[in-house]
Amino acid sequence: MYKNLDPLLHAPLRLAIVSFLISHSKASFKELKGETAATSGNISVQLKKLEEAGYLRIEKSFLDNYPLTQVRLTKKGIKAFEEYVKALKKYIF
Repeated sequence: MYKNLDPLLHAPLRLAIVSFLISHSKASFKELKGETAATSGNISVQLKKLEEAGYLRIEKSFLDNYPLTQVRLTKKGIKAFEEYVKALKKYIF
């Protein structure tokens, strides 16, 4: 039986962000912008949605007097991604 795909992860930019974070323990906002080629505003909106869902944690600090935003997946986010991939495989195979 086919399982509904998580609509939060099914959006292309959110999926790209979470996919990148799965293979990296954390990423800076700048790294995510470079990897996804999305605008700062769009990334900010998508990160906020993922944070509100509890899928990731946003940490703000400073590095050499410049703002530094870093993002990391939570256990809930990792589990959601694994479930998403598992459900997607059922559609493929």
